[in-house]
Amino acid sequence: MSDPDARALTHFDARGEAHMVDVAAKDVTHRVARASGHIRMKPATFALVAGGQAKKGDVIGIARIAAIQGAKRTADLVPLCHPLPITRVAVDFELDTAASLVRCTAQVETLGRTGVEMEALCALGLLLPPAAPWAQVRLPELGDTSSEDLTVGAERRFGEQIM
Repeated sequence: MSDPDARALTHFDARGEAHMVDVAAKDVTHRVARASGHIRMKPATFALVAGGQAKKGDVIGIARIAAIQGAKRTADLVPLCHPLPITRVAVDFELDTAASLVRCTAQVETLGRTGVEMEALCALGLLLPPAAPWAQVRLPELGDTSSEDLTVGAERRFGEQIM
């Protein structure tokens, strides 16, 4: 790799080959990362989700568990990601009835030498794609297979804190 800017990337060595970053010299600190996004749905789908009336169960509860599992499995899903001892995963939902929208925030914490940004993003990633628990509501209850039923958006509230 001859591009000097590319060598500045932390996951490539001087020869341009991918490698896992060595974090051994870093101090162990309390690290916190948050990622947020939202999913908008038709009012009928939102009513089922918000009311806990979906035939397949508690959609919000299932989504929370999926996000936690996503954070825990990040090192298996993201190449070159360090396996981390996650100390906490919190997943919060804010229901906006007027907009038929669910805001999702995942917060991940660790005591470690590297951050948990990817873990927060993986948690959020399992909440937002069409395969997420929300998509399981529209087919059995509504008989609706249109792609316009669910729209996903990422919000700019992402960050890491070292404490």
